[in-house]
Amino acid sequence: MDDREARAVTKLEAYAPPASAAKPLKPTELLASLRTALESWTPGTPFWIFGYGSLMWNPQFHFDAHHVATIRGYHRAFRVWSRINRGTPEKPGLVLTLECGGSCRGIVYRIAPDLVQEEMQRIWKREMAFGSYRPKWLNCVVGDETIRALAFTVNRECTGYAGQIPMEVVVEAIASASGRYGPAHDYLFKTIEILRRHGIRDSRVEQLAELVRQRIAAGQAAA
Repeated sequence: MDDREARAVTKLEAYAPPASAAKPLKPTELLASLRTALESWTPGTPFWIFGYGSLMWNPQFHFDAHHVATIRGYHRAFRVWSRINRGTPEKPGLVLTLECGGSCRGIVYRIAPDLVQEEMQRIWKREMAFGSYRPKWLNCVVGDETIRALAFTVNRECTGYAGQIPMEVVVEAIASASGRYGPAHDYLFKTIEILRRHGIRDSRVEQLAELVRQRIAAGQAAA
């Protein structure tokens, strides 16, 4: 490890909360949060959910329609520590949330009414195990139509919320961490790939991806 890597790791340790702070929701708490989120949905009617990160390139649920959509008042941001899926307790990665301000283009999916309970339980176990998000119903603009959809927005009270941290720390976390589902940078690059496939530009994410590529290349050159 060279001096630059050592400084980056030291900074990463300074900003990431201790592993002991990450506590998963109890099964009863997880179920209660899902029930609360579904209170605004009328059974028997179409159900829509907005994807802006891994739900775009790896949805893992059944849907019968999807559209590129825009939400206003939120933007993508890598501000959630990942200690299992894209990192470890000792070396966490970072994944996306919807942070306040700006706008975000993503994909809105429709789930058939008779599959909502089953599919949402699957999604909830994946996305809400640590209470990392605040599920909210947001207006998604699709052409001339507005669709009300559920989205996973920022939860600043969660122990996994990173907040606004130095770019150097963000780059190091994404470039170096790896977890159960693979490297954190793979999550970032797959997000970029699916955005481009749907004709979506996100300058913040594109700039971050370039910095991470440079960091990975520098590390390989020094090895």
